[in-house]
Amino acid sequence: MVSKAFFKTLLLFFFRLLLKHFRNPKSLHRSFSNSNYHLHASSLFKFQRFPPPPHSSQTILSNLSTTTTTTLIFSVEGSLLKSSSLFPYFMLVAFEAGSLFRAILLFVLYPFVCLLSHETGLKIMVMVCFLGIKKDKFRVGTSVLPKFFLEDVGLESFELLTGAAAHGNKLVGVSDLPRVMVECFLRDYLKIECVVARDLKVFCGYFLGVMEEERNTTTVDQITSSNVIGITSSTKPLDHHLFSHCKEIYLVNEADRRSWHNLPRDRYPEPLIFHDGRLALRPTPLAIVAMFMWIPFGLTLAIIRTVVGLSLPYNCLIPILVFSGLRLKVVTKSNHNMIIKEDSKAKAKAKGLLYVSNHRTLLDPLYLSFGLKKPLSAVTYSLSRLSEILAPIRTVRLTRDRVEDSKIMEKLLDEGDMIIFPEGTTCREPHLLRFSPLFSEMSVDIVPVAMDTCVSMFYGTTASGFKCLDPLFFLMNPSPTYTIHFLDKIITPPRRSSSSSSQNNSRFEVANYIQTQLAMALGFQCTTLTRTDKYLILAGNEGVVLASTSTSTPTNFK
Repeated sequence: MVSKAFFKTLLLFFFRLLLKHFRNPKSLHRSFSNSNYHLHASSLFKFQRFPPPPHSSQTILSNLSTTTTTTLIFSVEGSLLKSSSLFPYFMLVAFEAGSLFRAILLFVLYPFVCLLSHETGLKIMVMVCFLGIKKDKFRVGTSVLPKFFLEDVGLESFELLTGAAAHGNKLVGVSDLPRVMVECFLRDYLKIECVVARDLKVFCGYFLGVMEEERNTTTVDQITSSNVIGITSSTKPLDHHLFSHCKEIYLVNEADRRSWHNLPRDRYPEPLIFHDGRLALRPTPLAIVAMFMWIPFGLTLAIIRTVVGLSLPYNCLIPILVFSGLRLKVVTKSNHNMIIKEDSKAKAKAKGLLYVSNHRTLLDPLYLSFGLKKPLSAVTYSLSRLSEILAPIRTVRLTRDRVEDSKIMEKLLDEGDMIIFPEGTTCREPHLLRFSPLFSEMSVDIVPVAMDTCVSMFYGTTASGFKCLDPLFFLMNPSPTYTIHFLDKIITPPRRSSSSSSQNNSRFEVANYIQTQLAMALGFQCTTLTRTDKYLILAGNEGVVLASTSTSTPTNFK
């Protein structure tokens, strides 16, 4: 009789506790904090409020250091990211991996998703975003989402995780999102080796838009014998059965999480150098409303800007483009102004100037031409036929044959000024890729040009999309900005007939020196990565396709 009464009392207690939870979710951890009930067969399940910064890391780390073997389980959405909304990440999948129609459908359904339970709403968003997407072609999780995840990481939680890892503790990240969305971000950029998330069901190589019911259970077998501490959100502390193994759980208050600082770029465990996708803004519901309303006006404005740029002379088109919202800031030095004047007077006697620049978008040579207010030639490794037809300046393709390309560049310099991009491809982030030393073989005057861009809505570059639309997306921004810095002129020594090792070293020294000067002017960092590295990371290929089926000569994407 005593045991029955005890169990009735216990059931009544839990029933009242659940009622309190539905009325006020924050009351759940308060009730558990004042109780001493054993919720796990081998340990006391104790809830504690996540200490407010700056004492949060020190408090939890002190508890971790008291045990020999400790596993720290944390909820990615509940304790690592500042925002609790999953809508921006699914919108990125819908827009980048799907289409504009998927993005509109997700936006229309989102108000109804908010009225449903968390699990039901999650399944609906997964269905809308992934149904019919080919598994082998899905690269948003590696090329697009990590950037937005990193920008949403809280500095306080990041310091806690890095401190726990430094003490030799094992980190386990638990996520409600599908594995293909979060695994690359956690493993490659935050160095979290163990990721617990659900896989998507696949049929004939295509996602069905349905998640597996159970997540991987291998992690459970690995941690049941160790001391476990959990960190999760106060709104859903028991969102995964792994937390039932925890001896202590720290609950993150939503108000405290919103006050966290953003993780600085220089604190990233792995630097973010490459990322893809068209959206430059964080696609929150309000931002998506603004984007959908702007697209018709932006498309019309981009067409007007293109027509003006192709049809009018420089003196007329520059004021009109500035009035339309395009911004161009030119920073020149006195010696460069003198170079331009001398070059215009002695055009028949000397070769043209060789402008060497970093590469931001396909419009780089066009903006340089606007800044100089004179036409020039641009050499490229590959360019879409549509871009070549519409380009108001001369564009010439290189063959990637050293001797042949040198002859092409010498001929162009005899005819006038020329610009070349030694990186061979564009890079959005504040990094410079390795410079090819081909340009340093020219015995001409070299003018380094540092370029930077700023967009607010769409990126004007892509690695896996339609490159012919790159200028259109850039011009669709309300007020895109270009900044051009002209650096000091460099005079290269005459080229020798013999190819010696000292001459080869000189070529690389000139290329590395110009890369360093451009990086210093822009505040960027130099890297040894190449165009091939970029396409392997973002598109899963080397950026090379066959020009035709009858020849094996490759054509390189720019």
